[in-house]
Amino acid sequence: MSEHPVSKVADSADEPTTVSKTDTANNPPKPKRQTVALTLGSGGARGYAHIGAIEILAERGYNIVAISGCSMGALVGGMYAAGKMQDYKDWVTGLGQFDVLKLLDLTFNSVGAIRGEKIFSIVREMLGDTRIENLPLHYTAVATDLLAHKEIWFQEGPLDRAIRASVAIPSVVTPLVLDGRVLVDGALLNPLPIMPTISAHADLVVAVNLSGEDDRRQRIPDAAFSGYQGDAGEGDSEELVDTFRDKASRWLDWNSLRSLGVGKSHTSESQSTEERISRQVERERLKQNEKKFQEEHETINWDKLGIGKFDVMNLTIETMQSALVQYKLAGYPPDLLVNVPKNAGRTYDYHKAPELIQLGRERMAAALDLFEENRSSCGPLAV
Repeated sequence: MSEHPVSKVADSADEPTTVSKTDTANNPPKPKRQTVALTLGSGGARGYAHIGAIEILAERGYNIVAISGCSMGALVGGMYAAGKMQDYKDWVTGLGQFDVLKLLDLTFNSVGAIRGEKIFSIVREMLGDTRIENLPLHYTAVATDLLAHKEIWFQEGPLDRAIRASVAIPSVVTPLVLDGRVLVDGALLNPLPIMPTISAHADLVVAVNLSGEDDRRQRIPDAAFSGYQGDAGEGDSEELVDTFRDKASRWLDWNSLRSLGVGKSHTSESQSTEERISRQVERERLKQNEKKFQEEHETINWDKLGIGKFDVMNLTIETMQSALVQYKLAGYPPDLLVNVPKNAGRTYDYHKAPELIQLGRERMAAALDLFEENRSSCGPLAV
């Protein structure tokens, strides 16, 4: 576990070999494969797209020499680095929605809704005792230290532990406590960790961003909007509001009387009449304010929209990550940027692996086509 990038240098003491012109003519040297330092961003189930993106890079002949990632990027990248990508792909593509639910060991006594032990027992079984320093390529999993408020880079130690720390979504998956640190999802500070790959000195720096914007601007469907009364009819709504208003005014009047001293047994008839007039005036004022509010504000039927507190929290995190990604790209622009739109799938659509893997293949293929033709992918050419 480190806070700084680690690089490895391999020296060779082999003597040069003489090659004849005849050998060169009969066996022309193969073109050198371009090396790639790959950054895999966070995005929950959309991280399955990383599998397809890596497959296309391999099929096109690129040599991945370094991987950095956080959350699902750390998981998929770790599986590839350990040579377990096919095993992992076979597992996730066979998961149905009910299978995913069975893997969620819910807990209400911890700091996360899911312990994650069922899922990570399978991950540990796949990875075995693999250690990061023994991997055939540079690997970095990025987590966040909640107590120190900073990034933690895992570049040595057990691979499964590094992945476990990096995917601990705050308030969803329980944090990993390690060496006095409380470690959660690296996306909290760096959802697209490009910097750890720079020390690999690869020919290309490639980043797969799972927080891309879609061409179509997302809006709440019109069917979700309703009047201020909700599902109730207009007449029923007004009757309910009048009843509530009447009870509220009585309660307020009662407290006002108590403050004046209700213990006195006699009240003048004129005072009682004034109170009744005052209450009626207040009712009319509230009614006018309510009508004005109804005309000026759109309200949403949340049940029709299907958005709950969990969805709002998830959208909040994604909004924050989208902004962070823009800052990271401005500071460390990659040679090739691949954008997977964040509305391609919800964060917890873990039963949609085949579709998301195919999306990753399509996005990486399109990005490589542009890059190989124009030698650029940032800005207007980014896919």
